Amino acid sequence: MSVVPHILRPVHGGQLRQIAAWYGIPAERLLDFSENINPAGPPASVLTAIRRALEESSTLTRYPDLELVELKQAIARYTGVQSENIAVANGFVPLLEAALRSRKIKRCLLPVPSFREYRNALENAGVIVTPYHLSPDDNFRYVPDTIRNALLEHSCDAILLANPQNPSGAICDKDNMQRLVAMAARYSVSVLLDEAFIDYCPDRSVTQWSIEQGNAIVFRSVTKFFAIPGLRVAYAVSGSSNVNAMNRFIAPWPVTSFASDAVCAALLDEVYAEESRAANGRRRLWLEQELAGLKVATYPSGANFLLLRFSAEVDVSLLWEKMIRQEHVVLRSCANFEGLAPGYLRVAVRSTAENERLVRSLKRVVSRL
Repeated sequence: MSVVPHILRPVHGGQLRQIAAWYGIPAERLLDFSENINPAGPPASVLTAIRRALEESSTLTRYPDLELVELKQAIARYTGVQSENIAVANGFVPLLEAALRSRKIKRCLLPVPSFREYRNALENAGVIVTPYHLSPDDNFRYVPDTIRNALLEHSCDAILLANPQNPSGAICDKDNMQRLVAMAARYSVSVLLDEAFIDYCPDRSVTQWSIEQGNAIVFRSVTKFFAIPGLRVAYAVSGSSNVNAMNRFIAPWPVTSFASDAVCAALLDEVYAEESRAANGRRRLWLEQELAGLKVATYPSGANFLLLRFSAEVDVSLLWEKMIRQEHVVLRSCANFEGLAPGYLRVAVRSTAENERLVRSLKRVVSRL
């Protein structure tokens, strides 16, 4: 059986329709471990808010609030910042583009491996990208002193970080991240920090602290943790001058009324958030232990996914395909993560029953390779 050519592999997780069409398998029969969405599904409060909005004809006949007052107030309560420190857009990329343009970034240090859209957004904005390779032997940890040396060596005026990282899941402690930001400020380097998965470990967030740091912009996601990626809402937090500058590059009415109402409801659901964090921690630990029993290495993760490393004897490309064909389980191919050697796959932490199915499927397929 031939392996799918590299170019045909989805460049993001969650692309079941493309995979289903290629392999001739109905999408509803595929179990998706490639996307990092909370398996609990959206909070019930979100569905209630959307239904209520649908019952009001004004939701459709009126323009959304241009200033997004209620949405920003909800985000402000959730993060402990002021509304004036928040910029909102329909996803991370528009916010990053606004930051790059408003800060007039010329050359950015990009630790790799990293989310593919980082490089795409940087290059689309005309920014020169300088990759900085993180070491798997050091669990992809950020080391401030070596990062400082790389920034100075390549004359970078920005660095794009993620905490937790994707695809490694590596989590940087709060003190170390603050040290990184402060170090960068001494050299007039902007810090663009993606905290898309920080809701799973909020004690590591520097969102509040970053407001007083003129060189820092923190990006946050609502859709992953609250399982509403179809609504496309993200926000950035920074000093008011940075936010005002970013807003000049964000198109008006960036999110719909439906999305705004849903996110406001989600951010108020503290029980959902607490239960999601607890469940993810338990399931991730169980999955790590079971994978270790299969001699599959994982890395410490602060998110709702794990990066898997297989031995050199395992053809990971073939394994990825056989998991789909034979088990109808979709893992995240890591072939397109810059700076990541062959031999890696990424898996989401899903429900207990689904995680058990993943382990059984991996055991069968690995034994037949």
